[in-house]
Amino acid sequence: MRNSAIAVSGLRKAYGDRVVLDGIDFEVATGSVFSLLGPNGAGKTTTVNIATTLTKADAGTVRVGGHDVAAATRQVRRVIGVTGQFAAVDELLTGRENLRMMADLRRIRSADRLVAGLLDRFDLAGSADALASTYSGGMRRKLDLAMTLVGDPEIIFLDEPTTGLDPRSRRTMWEIVRDLVADGTTIFLTTQYLEEADQLADQVAVLDQGRVVAQGTPAELKRQVPGTHVRLRFTAEAELDAAARVLAGAARDDQELTLRVPSDGGSRSLRALLDRLDEYGLSAEEFSVHTPDLDDVFLALTGHSGRTGHAGHSNTPDTQETTSEAIAR
Repeated sequence: MRNSAIAVSGLRKAYGDRVVLDGIDFEVATGSVFSLLGPNGAGKTTTVNIATTLTKADAGTVRVGGHDVAAATRQVRRVIGVTGQFAAVDELLTGRENLRMMADLRRIRSADRLVAGLLDRFDLAGSADALASTYSGGMRRKLDLAMTLVGDPEIIFLDEPTTGLDPRSRRTMWEIVRDLVADGTTIFLTTQYLEEADQLADQVAVLDQGRVVAQGTPAELKRQVPGTHVRLRFTAEAELDAAARVLAGAARDDQELTLRVPSDGGSRSLRALLDRLDEYGLSAEEFSVHTPDLDDVFLALTGHSGRTGHAGHSNTPDTQETTSEAIAR
């Protein structure tokens, strides 16, 4: 793919007898959000560590920003930024000092202007001179991402960036990600939050036990899983009974006065369904189309649910912290 920001081919990595990545392939288009979705230990962080030059692959090739990560480490580091699973801020420094430290590591001129701009952009100006140890989890995450943006990277790796955040802080981070992409930045996002991938990603790859088991847009992945249906709600039991006779095979809920009719969710099939009801003088009080969500996809592909969230992190190589400072050096 000519406009690929990241291209991975045949990537393999093992720690002793434990195979973490078993020959994975994917490409990330420039200016898009690509989400690598999978449970703990699936190989997400190992993939990030290899792509960001922090870990060497056993086999395969990875090109980031057009550069081979094994042969052109310096060139790769110039075009990327990384935010790891845990906010890599120095709690003994203020927010302003953390940003200034990154600017110094990057040898950036006019650092004061850059730092002031980032503090404003991330709504941290009011707490810029407070110690990072006093920041909330959401504030630390914002500061961490602001530190990642020092140097204006073309490609940003976000490794489970909203771990442990409350819903409001998580949505704030989503808006920041959308703004970055609107400015032309490429985002590589790993997450266990299915809603996060659904909300942000242009393309999703599902990683399980070291292998990519599915790739596509969120909508394409959902279409792979059966379960799309039209839900019809009626006002009286008699109408429900009549509709159930007309629509053979529909599942009914007498308490809710609803029918669930299998469908592909397309406009043509929906029109045919409503026309059939009209043919028998029936009408539903309301109807809605329900499609499988990414959790259904996750369950179908991996055999377990993705709604476990972040119950905990194992101390495997796949959950090692990736820091912005390591990339800056």
